[in-house]
Amino acid sequence: MTCSNEFAGAIFLLGLALPMAAQAPLTFEVASVKPSIQGHGGVVGGCHGIDSVLTPDERGTLPPLGRCVITDARLSHLVSIAWNIQTMQMILSGPDWIARGDERFDVVAKAEDPEKTTDQQLHTMLQNMLVERFAMKFHREPEETPGFALTIAKGGAKLAPSKSEEPIISIGDGKGKPSPGQPVSIKARGYSMAMLLRYLSSFGGMGPGIDKTGLDGVYDFELSWDEDAGPTLAAALRLQLGIVMERQKVTVSNFAIDSAQRPSAN
Repeated sequence: MTCSNEFAGAIFLLGLALPMAAQAPLTFEVASVKPSIQGHGGVVGGCHGIDSVLTPDERGTLPPLGRCVITDARLSHLVSIAWNIQTMQMILSGPDWIARGDERFDVVAKAEDPEKTTDQQLHTMLQNMLVERFAMKFHREPEETPGFALTIAKGGAKLAPSKSEEPIISIGDGKGKPSPGQPVSIKARGYSMAMLLRYLSSFGGMGPGIDKTGLDGVYDFELSWDEDAGPTLAAALRLQLGIVMERQKVTVSNFAIDSAQRPSAN
């Protein structure tokens, strides 16, 4: 009877241990963080998961599958990439070196199984690495700020369900960013509303946004606008996609860095 109770107790403890093991943080197989010697004058790179959204131009510049390679980045840049923060204004930093100055870093990191690692998993690994290597402490601060909301126009959305095997966006000449003050034309394949929201929050000029469309699929679409000659972005969204982009106050979750240390040698 005693042996049976001990066996049952061991099984119970094993059952407690298994969930704890399953919750182990995602980490890279190998990763390095070093002071940058690139001298680009601007952050370059990102992470490449099996479901990453790539522009044609990025296909030739992003790292191999299952890796994060970022050069010439301040810690604030790395945070923006890792946590997919819509605008740099949403990062509240402490010491000047985090978001200003000349201190930049190069990151090279590889997942254990590149052929099965998703974009989100890579970004979670990057988050965990930054917290560890920079001894970073942070918290979130909600704030109400001017922004926009996406809703469905009266006539309904004009979006074709996608048959693409992977998401991709082509912007004008193939570059990932539109040129300020210039006409913009984008072609998206396998794009979700969450992806469109991130794009518009970064380059739409109306601040951060929220999605109220209720559309949860992936779509193929083309969108062109010209803020000077017309149609404006808001008009183009309504006429070409059946999506309304309207200004309104939105609540965002700012990323406040309480403290961080320069990383030690790898």
